Order: sequence, then C-alpha cells, then structure tokens
Amino acid sequence: MPAAPRNDHCSIARSLEVLGEKWTLLVVREACWGRTRFSDFREALGVAPDVLTDRLATLVDVGVLERRPYRVDGGRQREEYVLTPAGEDLRLVLGALSTWGREHRPDAEARPATFVEAATGESVSLSFVASDGRPLSPAEVTAVRPTPR
Repeated sequence: MPAAPRNDHCSIARSLEVLGEKWTLLVVREACWGRTRFSDFREALGVAPDVLTDRLATLVDVGVLERRPYRVDGGRQREEYVLTPAGEDLRLVLGALSTWGREHRPDAEARPATFVEAATGESVSLSFVASDGRPLSPAEVTAVRPTPR
C-alpha cells in the first residue's frame, strides 16, 4: 500500500490552514457582499470582537484582505478591509459551498444567496468545464493523485 501523501504538500491542506475555521469564510462572505468595516462585520456575524480581530489579521497576513485607511466624522482615521484579487477568487469557493449546502444541507427557513453575472443580473452556476468548453458534472470529474517523488 502506498504511503499517504503528506499534508504539507497538499494545496487543500494549505488552504484549510487559512480558511478552515468557520468564521474565516464567513468574514470573506461578508466582504464579498461589500462589507469592509470592523463594526459592519461584527454586526452582520455576531462574532466576538477578539475572534473577528484574529480572523481579519489572518486574512490580511495571507493576502486575502488588505487594510485601507479611511476617515470618520471628526477626522479620526480608521481602517477598512478590502478584498484583494486572492480574496475575489474565493467567490468560487463560496459559490461551491453555497451550492453544496443548498443541495445536501437544505433548510426550509433559509434564504440562500444566489449568484448572478454582475453586468447583466443573469443567473450563473458553477461547474467543471472541459478543455473544449463542455460543462461536466462532478461525477464526470476525478482528482488525479500526483506520483510520489
């Protein structure tokens, strides 16, 4: 039996080191919906301030969010948190998780987000796409384990 792959070389494991805690992806979700300020994240999520501070710092440290200064009434400077290109790419992850949750963890009370093309408002869906442009179902796709070195 071949040895199990080491997690430190696995892109999924490395991603989960950053994103694997519930509050982290919920902060990213809120940022994708346009929230940028600490107080707005806190109000939307109901998360403890120390947890939110930690998650925002982590997301800044790994390049998912960046801090930008802004001024509040009275001229005091504060910082807001804005998605970077790496953060914007997480929309795909959120879309996949949302789709999976609707299909496999339904909630009659839920009002799930829908995903639309920004320019047209037309509905979009996530799928694997073959090199010739054909959409593929998840059952038609397999992961190929790299050969050991």
